[in-house]
This record gives sequence, C-alpha cells and structure tokens, in this order.
Amino acid sequence: MPKLKTWVEIKQKAVENNIRQIKSLLKPKTKLWAVVKSNAYGHGLINFSLIAQQSGADGFCVDSVPEGLKLRKAVIKKPILVLGPTLFRDLMEEARKNNLAITISNFENLPNLLKIKNKPQFHIKIDSGMHRQGFYPSEIPKLIKTIKAKKLSGQLEGIYTHFASAKDLNYPTYTDLQFANFGKAVSLFKKAGFAGLTCHAAATGGTLINQKYHLDAVRTGIGLYGLWPSKELELQVKNLRLQPVLSWHSLISEIKTLKKGDFIGYDLIERTPENTRMAIIPIGYWHGFPRSLSGIGEVLINGKRAKILGRFAMDIIAVDIKINPCKTGDKATFIGSQKSDRLLAFDVALKSGTTHYEFLTRINPLIERITV
Repeated sequence: MPKLKTWVEIKQKAVENNIRQIKSLLKPKTKLWAVVKSNAYGHGLINFSLIAQQSGADGFCVDSVPEGLKLRKAVIKKPILVLGPTLFRDLMEEARKNNLAITISNFENLPNLLKIKNKPQFHIKIDSGMHRQGFYPSEIPKLIKTIKAKKLSGQLEGIYTHFASAKDLNYPTYTDLQFANFGKAVSLFKKAGFAGLTCHAAATGGTLINQKYHLDAVRTGIGLYGLWPSKELELQVKNLRLQPVLSWHSLISEIKTLKKGDFIGYDLIERTPENTRMAIIPIGYWHGFPRSLSGIGEVLINGKRAKILGRFAMDIIAVDIKINPCKTGDKATFIGSQKSDRLLAFDVALKSGTTHYEFLTRINPLIERITV
C-alpha cells in the first residue's frame, strides 16, 4: 500500500477493457473520443488519458483550453476538442498553437474568433433540444453566410449536438426528435458545400441505445470509466461487460471504545445504544466524501461493511467496528471491492442523494491517483 492517508486507484486493465467493449459496438468508421473533462470525471486527467491513448481512444474531449494544454504537455497526440466555451482571444490563440479544436455555439463568441489572425480549428454546436449551448437550427442559414463571408470555412472541422435524455429509455422519441433536428442542420451545411465535416451526437447513452446515432464519432464519458449512465441501460444492454476503473481507499488511524450513551462527532446527532468499538478514518467532506452520508453511509474494512457513526467532519469520519476485528493501519474502502463485497459508486451516490457523475467528479483532485 502507498504511504498515504487516502488515495485513489485507477485500474489500467479496466480502462483497456471498457474501450475494447465500447469499440466493439461501433460502426467500423466511427471514432471513439474519450470525454476526460472535469479531471476525467474524478479519475485524474493525465493518468486516465495516457492509459486511454495507449488503449485505442481516437481522440479526447475536454471542458477548457487549459485542460487541453495539460494533455498536450503530457504528450497526448490524438485530436482534442474543447466542449466548453472559449471566451478569451488569448486562449483561442493557445488552442491554435497547440492544435486544439474549440467549440463555437453562439454568434456572440464569433467576434473573438474573427479578430485572431491565425484561427484555431472549431466545431459548431447545434441546440437540437437540450436548450443549453448551441445554435438553433433556424439560425443555421445566417451562420453559414457568416462563415463563408468571414472566410472561416477552412477552420470549420465538425458539427455536433448533445442529447438531453438518451440514457432515459422512457423518452426515446425525444432523442429521435433531437437527432432529426440535428440531421436537418447537417443537411444545410452539406447543401452549402461543406464537405468532410466530422458529425457527432452520441455520448455514452446514445452510443449504447442505437447504432444510428454513432455517425463519425461518439463522445464516450461515463462508460469508459466502467459505469452506466442509468440502471435502465445496464439492464437492457446485456452484451456489454464494463468494469469500474476507480477505487478509493484510506487507512484506519485510531481505534476507540465508547460506552453506552456516548455522543459521537459534531452536533450530537448520534449516541451509542451500547458499548461500541469505533474506528477513526482520516477523510471527510474536504476529500469529496459527501457529508450527507453522516450516520447512514458504509465503508469496507476486512471485507465487511462498517456503518458511519455521527456527523463527520472535513477530515475525519468514525465507523462502527464492534463485530470487525480490525486494527490501526488496516485499509478502509469507500468505493471498490474487498473480498466478496463491494461498494459501487452508483449506489453510494444514490444513498447520498446525488448521482455517480457528481459524486466522482467531486473527489478532491489533490488526492493522488495511482495507476494499478
């Protein structure tokens, strides 16, 4: 074990498996772009991306130019697309110098691009029904005229959209509506003479539910980390074997014995109903472990579940070990497996009142990620 109070392990073979599994679903010419924005969903931007590159990812999607620059510095050579807005000209210039493609999603952002002598490659984002970023289909004729008039055709590399509910199998017609709206926008570009544009629409959910959404590339995020966008998809897609990539661990730092009736932790929200043996573990909500798990969450110690006691703090939680013969220095697992039991990110997040997306991305980026 590493000499750390807490650490995150990234399983290389799981990444390799997930990329191989998802690629097996794709059309032969469809590229797989790994979505590694927001510190690779908490998995560690650099560590995860290096593994993904050598495991067959065809490109990468990040949130910002600074994230893309970190990947270039780490010798990521594959194409990189910045999904989030690039609001400043100096960052657009950095994108050009480092071969990053940026997203243009509104007319207000075009003037910054026009003022740059050496312009970066860019993708146009279409709002097909998500109603966040993107040009409405009705704006496409004006957009095409502007691109041609300002001589931006040479920098236009792709066009894409994002589905609002592809992971929710109760609303397939809305995804089809979005796909149809996107198709109309793509047709307008093609009729205007734009050829060779990379068209993409599907994230993990769209990738898994229907091959027709694959187009030239898919932007796969949560699936590459071995997690499903929803339980419904996991139950329906039976031929896919994803493996969780991330596990999260700490060490028992202290063991205490409490008498019946003793209070535990802040605000006196819990007291022992009987004499209790308790382990102290040096992590808390500063590390990204949800405070809402106070009094209800569990950790694994020696393959057995240990309930969290009381309201925990920034850097400390306490767990019940009265039936667990553990000792100081033993490993405690918050996400991952021990012996025959495991704690899944989806289930822990659900108990804490959030999603596995939010839970994982909130794991403190200062915690060391170790490739195993």
